[in-house]
Amino acid sequence: MSSTPQRLKLFSTAPQSRGADRSQYAGAVGDAARLAEAAGCEGMLVYTDNAILDPWLVSQLILDATERLCPLVAVQPAYMHPYSVAKLLATFAYLRERRCYVNLVAGGFRNDLIALGDDTPHDDRYGRALEYGQIIRALVEGAAAVTLEGRYYRVRNLRLTPTIPPELAPGMTISGSSPAGLAAARALGAVAVKYPEPAVAEQPIDPQIEAGLRIGIIARDDAEEAWRVAYGRFPEDRAGQIAHGLAMRVSDSEWHRQLSELAHAAAASGAAYWLGPFQNYKTFCPYLVGDHPSVAAELARYLELGFSTFILDIPSGEADLEHTAAVFDEAMSGRRS
Repeated sequence: MSSTPQRLKLFSTAPQSRGADRSQYAGAVGDAARLAEAAGCEGMLVYTDNAILDPWLVSQLILDATERLCPLVAVQPAYMHPYSVAKLLATFAYLRERRCYVNLVAGGFRNDLIALGDDTPHDDRYGRALEYGQIIRALVEGAAAVTLEGRYYRVRNLRLTPTIPPELAPGMTISGSSPAGLAAARALGAVAVKYPEPAVAEQPIDPQIEAGLRIGIIARDDAEEAWRVAYGRFPEDRAGQIAHGLAMRVSDSEWHRQLSELAHAAAASGAAYWLGPFQNYKTFCPYLVGDHPSVAAELARYLELGFSTFILDIPSGEADLEHTAAVFDEAMSGRRS
């Protein structure tokens, strides 16, 4: 990949089915997808784990509700063969004429993997994800026949029919929080997505890798209003803090440890960067909270470091996305001036 600046891409995140009202869930996904499309998002992340609905079927709700929004489908190699992923992508392109993205999940919740009989060590999971992604990439890019003799997968003269038109070729993301993740992203030409530190602590990214951030944003015209919204949505929760501690003890994820180490330092800083929702086990990504200029300034620093893809946490409604679009516009205009 070239070192030229990448086009800014914003992704929202679909509501999760866990804890949702079954009768309301499909409508909630459709509503969230329409709001994301109206706000100018490229696509919408759909989670996967053992406790929630199948992401491919949820992605169909997104396609039904919108005209151009692209599902970013989380794909766990433990769940299906890479050929099945490529076939689903080809089917969506054929039936819906819509591009999809794939978010390769190398790890996920360790207890989920153990329940599936998968005890592959952390770095080895990225080796597996690399082979998995290589097969998908070769198939969707129209290789006449795909052969790979790997450690985890073996395919011979494998072909994908129907083929995917070049303009609908899927994008690919993968976690870039660890050296193993970055190496896989580089080899696949995938977007390396991480959970960021405060912008002042982040290092410039490798210009040969397209990089992204997973982050929540609560911005308002007035900083006090933004923080009222933030604390109202994510109040202190002792039960959540206990759950967070339990999750830490069973997680071998690099980003989970990094965020925990930052939590105490960021709590009283007064900066836009906030880890309150993460500490209370309400979400896994940090938030930027404040008035438009302060949040836009933090975003502008991330953009200057080379991050070009931003996957937003699940928005609570239209206001979140409208203010988020405004602070990105401000951050981008500051870079151009």
